[in-house]
Amino acid sequence: MIAKIGRSANLYGALAYNQLKVENEKGEILFGNKIIETASGNYSVAQLAQSFTPYLIANCNTEKHTLHISLNPDPKDKVSNDRYREMADAYMQEMGYGQQPYVVFKHTDIDRSHIHIVSVCVDEQGKKISDSYEKMRSMNVCRELERKYGLIPATDKVHKQIDRVFRPVDYKEGDVKSQIASVVRHLANYYQFQTLGEFNALLSLFNITTEKVQGELKGKMQEGLLYIPLNEKGERAGHPFKASLFGKNAGLPALELNYAKYKETLKDHPAKPTIKAAVTIALQLTSDEEAFKKQLVEQGINVVARRNDTGRIYGITFIDHNSKTVWNGSRLAKELSANTFNDYWNKNITPEIKDSVKLQSKISPANNADLPPDEPYHLFDFLNTVQKHEGDLIDAFGTLLPEANGEDYQEQDFANRMKKRRKKREGR
Repeated sequence: MIAKIGRSANLYGALAYNQLKVENEKGEILFGNKIIETASGNYSVAQLAQSFTPYLIANCNTEKHTLHISLNPDPKDKVSNDRYREMADAYMQEMGYGQQPYVVFKHTDIDRSHIHIVSVCVDEQGKKISDSYEKMRSMNVCRELERKYGLIPATDKVHKQIDRVFRPVDYKEGDVKSQIASVVRHLANYYQFQTLGEFNALLSLFNITTEKVQGELKGKMQEGLLYIPLNEKGERAGHPFKASLFGKNAGLPALELNYAKYKETLKDHPAKPTIKAAVTIALQLTSDEEAFKKQLVEQGINVVARRNDTGRIYGITFIDHNSKTVWNGSRLAKELSANTFNDYWNKNITPEIKDSVKLQSKISPANNADLPPDEPYHLFDFLNTVQKHEGDLIDAFGTLLPEANGEDYQEQDFANRMKKRRKKREGR
């Protein structure tokens, strides 16, 4: 079961969205906690809102006071209304909202039934209820409910989804746009890089590259970005796609903002000395490119070497899947620049490595617990670390599970409209 928690300043809008489902016979109210009853048992939005009014009047300064939570079991789970009521009550109790007024709606307008809970996160004194570690707590509650009621674990679905989403693009399979979208929309959320070149090195693992384009729009020169599929040889294998097709985060302005942010976080990143040491030792212990790459892959580091038409290495990038960071060689150390590797692999000039003994001691198991174990580190195993990053993965993929959860475009549209309204208010 996957839980999604939304917050807004629009209680009436959240109630109206759910009540409209009821009125259109695509939903029903399962029960209400601390909700003023009506003689008929039916409710209007205004009648539901009355039960929350005292809490909003008492509200001190919490802007996003409204909670809109959805609990989404697997479509194969057959959950009765009584069981939904028990699950909603248990979830709200464990999350600290059990004493709040809330309404539980069941939606039946798509191929999976699920429930929505509307409540407020301020108590009777108007104080905000703590949301510390909310995502982790919510995840733990969901796992407990799965065990208690014998539901299909959401982590199984996340594993399958990751396997489907994070894989190299295969232009022969068709629907290349969707393949690229599945990768591009999420890589920036997991990896830190400082240049478009480093981003392209990361994308190359998935048979994708980008290219800057320029054009005139309304008399002004504009820059944009194209995403291009590659074949197994790294050659173009299809027509390019505009970045706008993959969302704002895939565009050049968003990426450039990330460059600036990651420049600061990577300056003194704790993984840097470990990666530098691993690369240096691999350089000392191997004599050719293939062996060098193999040794680093076994430690969770991919190597991307860029060559010109004559075979000269003009760029080298290291992608560490342990720390989710991307590094140009020269950024790790001057002696790890592209020239060093070109001289070694193309001209047989052995590189001079300073402090080799000192570096080797840094990465010994006794002194550094961050290095992966000795067993092989398969290229895409880093994408299956659900237990370590389960909360983040469920956030990232919770809305990308069409086979598991169905699609509720009205729900997504409602969430988008709420965001737009907030932005308009904040801009006034």
